[in-house]
Amino acid sequence: MLIEDISSPEFIKGMSNGELRELAYQIRKFLIKSVSKTGGHLASNLGVVELTLAMHSVFDFKKDRIIWDVGHQSYVHKLLTGRAGEFSTLRQFGGISGFPKTSESEYDAFNTGHSSTSASAALGLAHARDLSGENYNVVSVFGDGALTGGMIFEALNNAGHSDSKVIFILNDNEMSISQNVGALSKYLQQLRYKPEYYKSKDAIVELLSKLPVGADVATSTAKKAKNAFRKKVLPNTLFDNLGLKYVGPVDGHNIEDLKSVLERAKLSEKSYFIHIHTKKGKGYAPAEENPQLYHGISSGSGGNSTDYSKVFGDALLKLAEENEKIVAITGAMPLGTGLLDFSTKFPKRYFDVGICEEHAVTMAAGLAIGGFIPVVPIYSTFLQRAYDQILHDVCLQNLHVVLCADRAGIVGQDGETHQGMFDIAYLSHMPNMTILSPSSFSELEEMMDYAVNKHNGPITIRYPRGNTQYISKYKFEPYKIRVEKEGSDLLIISSGRMMKTASEVAEKLGATLLNMPTVFPFDEASLLDIARGKKLIVTIEDSVKTGGMGQIIGNVLLEHGIASPYLPCAFPNEPITHGTCAQLDKLYKMDTDSIIQRIEDKLNG
Repeated sequence: MLIEDISSPEFIKGMSNGELRELAYQIRKFLIKSVSKTGGHLASNLGVVELTLAMHSVFDFKKDRIIWDVGHQSYVHKLLTGRAGEFSTLRQFGGISGFPKTSESEYDAFNTGHSSTSASAALGLAHARDLSGENYNVVSVFGDGALTGGMIFEALNNAGHSDSKVIFILNDNEMSISQNVGALSKYLQQLRYKPEYYKSKDAIVELLSKLPVGADVATSTAKKAKNAFRKKVLPNTLFDNLGLKYVGPVDGHNIEDLKSVLERAKLSEKSYFIHIHTKKGKGYAPAEENPQLYHGISSGSGGNSTDYSKVFGDALLKLAEENEKIVAITGAMPLGTGLLDFSTKFPKRYFDVGICEEHAVTMAAGLAIGGFIPVVPIYSTFLQRAYDQILHDVCLQNLHVVLCADRAGIVGQDGETHQGMFDIAYLSHMPNMTILSPSSFSELEEMMDYAVNKHNGPITIRYPRGNTQYISKYKFEPYKIRVEKEGSDLLIISSGRMMKTASEVAEKLGATLLNMPTVFPFDEASLLDIARGKKLIVTIEDSVKTGGMGQIIGNVLLEHGIASPYLPCAFPNEPITHGTCAQLDKLYKMDTDSIIQRIEDKLNG
């Protein structure tokens, strides 16, 4: 049997449990082989094979709706819905997405890429179903890591007293990207240690139903006895107390048990909360032994080279050795943000708060008020979830909190939900905020020293994924604009990752090149002195056009009467698809040749 032969979930509808187990084995083989070539999220998908098979056996997701939290664990769902033949293009430019995409398939009900969102979306969809008088099931699948995020509890709290039915499935694999932390993780662990809870529940209910009843008094006595017995043997869980029907923990790799509980949830008129326990990386020994490493893998088998995240982590470690007031906060991503060594060396000064970017920022504000220097590395796309906390709790109080926007700008194969395109736009209008953008590893180290030891107030360092560098001949000075190359009256201004491209453009056109390592605020007087009399002013940035560096500079030029023609080169305000940085730069005319052409068209227009 070839996985590529599966054209729709109808393929599995008549399969026996034994045949489904064999299919699970074949799917794992396919995923390991395919994802090892394309790159992608391997361990999380290996863990949900049986769950996905069971769901597609019980539900019809042409009519019913499934919403995956984060969505990186939807590969098996994609295979069962006829996309196996396209898996060689997974996360590749022009290929299928590594996340659910409504434009890609009628089986994908909702686009996701961030954690803790699926329960809210599912409840909204259920309300829409009921208001429209339709009849279908809505299933929300999320991991235990998502339970560290407050938004999901807002949804579950709302769902508990709602008449709109949703089937919530907690895929508890004891991991998010890294090992889960916090009281909820310990609570789920306690539930996992009681497997008899699920197994005994039906038997006890059946036993209680056979208690004798007769006269009103006998009936009342029997009901009281049933309730007392139930509470004694099966005490309520947190999820029961929220008003949901809790079932679990269920073996997430036992197809027969999964199908049975899903069938019961399907027939119920009330919302279900199904707690399943799975093994991340199931069926592939290296991923089982190290699920954190195999959470997301790169294509091929190349070694890990130094990148900005590692440089950040090493720089912070060195600074923390010299300054005991430095503390670090992560939102469940110590490996991705370069904090593993810090967590080992300074465990008391390291805080993993789970997938809670909002909490991370406000907690940092509290640490700053208490006399410490909190450093908070969060991917740019996730930092935007803490917009209100950055403004309300940090900037309005002018607190010394160092935010590090990792993966700023184009990030590549993870696509539109992960592109870090908006941080300049949403940070630059906040009072007291300073934004830095290094163009090299050494400049990031210099910026870290300044941000931690010399700056006063909120500050963000935005740096890209990978290792693209432009090496300046100057040392970093805050707020200063650097003339990297004296040239003609064509002026090119850039920063960060795009400095490499800008320098190539300037070299080929003989232009004057400015570097703005401080994106905002900057030395306006120096900029105006340099800009006066130029025949064309060009900005090149790894950000969206609206609210980005180019618009900030354009406003300054306009305000001070600089009449030179102006060409801002930035990414459009639209979802940026997946692909390599080079492919996306070319697609959006942000590569060297395209920018040169745009400049020449402007000069000749």
